[in-house]
Amino acid sequence: MKVSPSLLSADFCHLADSIDMINRSQADMLHLDIMDGVFVPNISFGFPVVENLKNICNKPLDVHLMIVEPQKFINEVKAIGADIMNVHYEACIHLSRVVQQIREAGMRPGVTINPATPVCVLEDIIDQVDLVLIMSVNPGFGGQKFIENSLKKVTQLRQLIDRSGSKALIEVDGGVNEATGRKLADAGADILVAGSYVFNAPDPLERIDTLKNL
Repeated sequence: MKVSPSLLSADFCHLADSIDMINRSQADMLHLDIMDGVFVPNISFGFPVVENLKNICNKPLDVHLMIVEPQKFINEVKAIGADIMNVHYEACIHLSRVVQQIREAGMRPGVTINPATPVCVLEDIIDQVDLVLIMSVNPGFGGQKFIENSLKKVTQLRQLIDRSGSKALIEVDGGVNEATGRKLADAGADILVAGSYVFNAPDPLERIDTLKNL
């Protein structure tokens, strides 16, 4: 299992220490939630913060834009060193064009769907993306309870990927811990995003190892 710890749950007064922990861990990438207070009811951090983090982070950056009109910021996301640029289906009127622009900028395109958005909306885009992120909580805040229906959506997405021949990976974000992570692994998830479960633990490295070995 691939693991992408979410920096949203880290101690913002000691971000350098959090990055050092991530660098020493078995984490495969670092998940960064950029929020605008419009698409979601919260504001997190912006590009200057991420640009400085990239200078000390040895892991690939998994950048998740919870913002309106994310296509306006493709160049900025590329400039901060993102490996993956993930945009919401619900925020992109011309999704296929945005995905193409992300790839042309040299990043791996990902698409996110909210809990109330069905997997079937991805049928015409699944062969164009490298990753699909299923939100297993409503986006905007960390520490929420896992939505059990997400397991069915992961199964449906795995079937769609296998049926279409797509190489897209399945990522899940929200309420991930050892118990829900095991269920998600069984359902077909490839990447687990974990915030509170990792950063609020006495031993974050152990928590990352636990998810990694599911």
